[in-house]
Order: sequence, then C-alpha cells, then structure tokens
Amino acid sequence: RLALYSKTPGLVDARGAVLKAGKFENLAIADPKTAPYGVAAIETLRKLGLYDALQPKLVQGTSITQAYQFVQTGAAELGFVALSQVVAEKGGSRWIVPAADHTPIDQQAVLLKTGADDPAAKAFLAFLKSPAAKAVIRRYGYEVR
Repeated sequence: RLALYSKTPGLVDARGAVLKAGKFENLAIADPKTAPYGVAAIETLRKLGLYDALQPKLVQGTSITQAYQFVQTGAAELGFVALSQVVAEKGGSRWIVPAADHTPIDQQAVLLKTGADDPAAKAFLAFLKSPAAKAVIRRYGYEVR
C-alpha cells in the first residue's frame, strides 16, 4: 500500500488534504521510471488533479527507501512512501492512499527452477499462501489478494 507520510504530527490528515493546500516545500516520491511506488504516487497526484501544480515540489529518490529517507531526514516535509515503512512508526502523520487511486503495486513470491525440488522452498511458498502468513503480511502494510 501507498501512504502519504510526514514526521510532523498533524501535517497529513486522513484524506491527504495537505496536498491540495500545497503549503510545503518538498514532496518525496520514488523514481517512477524504476519504482512501482513512484508510478503509484504520480497516478494518485493525477487522479487528485494536483500533479501539474505539485510537480515543481517533487523530489525523486532512486527507490521507495530513498523517498522515505528524504522524509525521515527532513529533506522533504512529506512523501509518498510504502505503508510497510511507516506502519509501526510512532508519531508523525499519514494518509493511506485508497487503492483505487492508483494501479495495484504487486509484490510476488515465486519458486525458481533451482528450488523446485527443495522441500523447504516448497513449504515456504505454501506457508506464504496460508491464513497465518496472510495475517502477518497485512499487519505489515501489504494488501493480500
């Protein structure tokens, strides 16, 4: 899941209205050329009709990790980050972007040919599909389909 996050308590409300107000200097995103979270951030801004107005304030990290670091270090007041990066973060403020506002961000597990005969690899893949594993995955900010 994608989240709009700030270290500043109260800056980001439950609907992301801070984006419309535009009273911030920098908005961190991951590079949309290489990072699915960056694509989702741009799609969200376009859906909100804010991309053109906020484009000059965008600072791009090479990855979602760097976009998060920009917010953590104060280089950007807020940023689109992975919910998994801030799900356990104390303080700050966040808006979990509705999944309908962007293309799904797919994360997958696959069994490679080299592990096809490995019982542990097969068991781990089976575990990832279990209700227990899905509960853990959801708890850490990921969507399970």
